[in-house]
Amino acid sequence: MALLNPIRRIVPRISYLSVRRNYAEEPEPKMIVQDKKGLVLGVFQEAEGNFKFTTAASTFNRQTGGRLEELLKEAGGKIPKGKVQVYHNLDPEYLAVAVVGIGPEDAGLNTLEYLDEAKENVRIAAGAGAHVLRKIGANRIYVEGFNDQVEAAAEGACLASWRFQKYRDVHFTKKILLLDLYNDPDKTSWLRGINKAEAQNLARELSDSPPNRMTPSLFSQAAAEYLCPCGITVEIRDKEWIESKNMTSFLAAARGSCELPILLELGYCGGGTDDKPIVLVGKGVTFDSGGLCLKKCKGMMEYRADMAGAAVIVATMRAIAMLNLPINVTGVIPLCENMPSGLAIKPGDLVTASNGRTIIVDNTDKEGQLILADALLYGINQFKPKMVMDIATISRGMRTAIDCAASGAFCSNDGLWSELKKSGAITGDRVWRFPLWKNFTKKVTKISAADMTNQGFGPGGDPCLAAAFLREFVPCGDWIHLDITGSGMLQCRKDVPYLSKGRMTGRPTRTVIQFLTQMVNYDPSAREPREKK
Repeated sequence: MALLNPIRRIVPRISYLSVRRNYAEEPEPKMIVQDKKGLVLGVFQEAEGNFKFTTAASTFNRQTGGRLEELLKEAGGKIPKGKVQVYHNLDPEYLAVAVVGIGPEDAGLNTLEYLDEAKENVRIAAGAGAHVLRKIGANRIYVEGFNDQVEAAAEGACLASWRFQKYRDVHFTKKILLLDLYNDPDKTSWLRGINKAEAQNLARELSDSPPNRMTPSLFSQAAAEYLCPCGITVEIRDKEWIESKNMTSFLAAARGSCELPILLELGYCGGGTDDKPIVLVGKGVTFDSGGLCLKKCKGMMEYRADMAGAAVIVATMRAIAMLNLPINVTGVIPLCENMPSGLAIKPGDLVTASNGRTIIVDNTDKEGQLILADALLYGINQFKPKMVMDIATISRGMRTAIDCAASGAFCSNDGLWSELKKSGAITGDRVWRFPLWKNFTKKVTKISAADMTNQGFGPGGDPCLAAAFLREFVPCGDWIHLDITGSGMLQCRKDVPYLSKGRMTGRPTRTVIQFLTQMVNYDPSAREPREKK
């Protein structure tokens, strides 16, 4: 089906060896399309306003007889971070050479910013260089390793090269861009960076798809197509199965749409058979109109990405399978639409979660709480995990609080928060911790008509109230809740040039992958004590 084109058509899986092999196996050399090669090189900015070549750029400069250095000095010698100078005819092998400013050489971990600035500067530089070379017609781009920052360079170039053109006419589709590593032996880091970036690009594609082309059933089919070839098990649970598990809270939220709800269950077994899994739960509302509490028409189209949490989980599962992480991970994704109709849930309705707790629906636009409650209970009771993480676009208040600069994090354990914080600093896709205080819990539980309300009382604090609600359905164990309403939907940050403006971001896919990578060696005995409920 055209709807389920493999990811390689949009975000090609690129490696040095595979590119060489494809050309070697071409039976008729005359059929090979001529490469238009581009090269991305970097320069550091020194305090005096001078520049300093990276190792690869210095080597290239010697190969050109010092011509590159002469041209840079003629241009003033100063290239600010993320800015690009393009030179032609320096080497007959390359259509053009893009020299990109990386910023200061001594950049490193900025604890105030929660950011490894050395890595992020390289992502920005590699992305800017690849973007400019693509615009001038290069179809194969070689990117240097920026002095042992190969993984970050691969991420920046691959993310900047992605375009959402799945539904464009073939005559207007831009050519697929090939990426490769230049003059660096660290192919492993390059492929790891490409893998992580491709995963984020997959999340971007899923969350950016038109809502009539990414319904619960079509999302399930797409997940199966992307994940099954990687050895991940995909179980598609239908409405009858959901009813058999008494997930009436989930069913109530899905009632207003003619699209039937689905619970998607994903399984990756990279660890031992006796190892407890990490459970990832993702909100999968493939279109959120708000139900009877209808959203404003302006901006409603963005809520085709109300399943961004589900998209991140699918992309993450694919990446960890490709990386062969020695860990067990299970994904639980409730899929539905939130629509207004004669059958839709009404403000004031009473629903019952699968654990028997009753919920007053004060706001039908807060359907995420209803579907995640049952999904969390199922994931915990069925799989007995060592940790649970849910990812959801659950509160517009998160965007009000921190815009899209970071994903909001609620964590029941200081040790896990330290690992998550570290992951965000490494990937440049940061997280910021919000409180799980008891007064928020009281605002969602202290009512007389039922056990809970899906909205809570009092002005403000929507993200914290949503987290307090979900926490009531995590009876034990370690838990992280990521609210990605700001970070995971439309790109709005001007300081991330390697993400396309006006398109979905796919965040925080790389942060979740990095976090799971760190969890392989995580020592629970060395962590901070888990917070008491």
